[in-house]
Amino acid sequence: MEKKQSTHILSAYVWQYRYTFCMFAAYMVILAVVFSLYTLETEAVAYAAGLCGIATVVVLAVHYGVYRDRHLKRRRMLKNIRILDEPLPAPGTLAEADYQEMVAALRQACDAELTQWQKQRQEQVDYYTAWVHQIKTPIAVMRMILQQEDTAEHRELLAELFRVEQYVEMVLSYLRLGSTSSDFVFQEYRLDDLIRQAIHKYAPQFVRRRIRLIYEPTEEMVLTDEKWLSFMIEQVLSNAVKYTKKGEVQITVTNEQVLKIADTGIGIAPEDLPRIFEKGFTGYNGRADKKSTGLGLYLCRMAAERLSHRIWAESEVGKGTVISICLHTDKLELM
Repeated sequence: MEKKQSTHILSAYVWQYRYTFCMFAAYMVILAVVFSLYTLETEAVAYAAGLCGIATVVVLAVHYGVYRDRHLKRRRMLKNIRILDEPLPAPGTLAEADYQEMVAALRQACDAELTQWQKQRQEQVDYYTAWVHQIKTPIAVMRMILQQEDTAEHRELLAELFRVEQYVEMVLSYLRLGSTSSDFVFQEYRLDDLIRQAIHKYAPQFVRRRIRLIYEPTEEMVLTDEKWLSFMIEQVLSNAVKYTKKGEVQITVTNEQVLKIADTGIGIAPEDLPRIFEKGFTGYNGRADKKSTGLGLYLCRMAAERLSHRIWAESEVGKGTVISICLHTDKLELM
């Protein structure tokens, strides 16, 4: 690799100064012709040419060394361009000075655009945060009214209201995951507590759809963020309930700390399976359901990446889907 890089730099150097080399060669030819016309001794001509050649080689070697060092320094700076705090190397030519001025002007323009974008995004986050908190009040009032009388109609309306709450929470999750600010608190949690919270939240949906839930408590401790891992579990359970018309949902935890949520639902088409974690992708099931946003699993993938977890899916049409979340982290010991 290093040899290939050196060859690339040398060839670039020769190409950049090709006109200089050609002019030097032309001058040597002219001198040789002139000396031959004056019938000077060959030994004297060769001696002078040798001295000029040695001087030229020394100057070119020094110049190439400087050229190479400046190139490698610029490449190192390019690798860390986002955190670069040192000034650019002093320009060696007028062209380099012009380019550095253009780079500085572009950087100022980008900084101004970034500042404006951050300001607009923060205003957007603030607006939707306030909207979410305000919309929760009428949702809570509607829930209280519907719970006053236990009828089939009210149960259906409560189920739809539950979906509204899920979409409202998804708005904030979407904005927070896309934000550059940190919203994570990492520590060890009992995985069983997080799973039970999600099960308790979706229990009415399981009862309403008459779906059996199978879960064996686990004693696993996981290093994660409680809020975001709970969000991932809830999103997967939401999909399991949505696409399981009858049957069961089973939650298991392997010895390798892989959380598996399996359902006996309609499954995912093989051509859709590689893309279900893409933003806005709904696939065949989403188009058939007409209510899918294509954001739930996308947000799960984003959260998993932020938490250093892995999430993947296995499915067979007509037999169900298994969503796996790997929560394993290597333990570091301080000596």
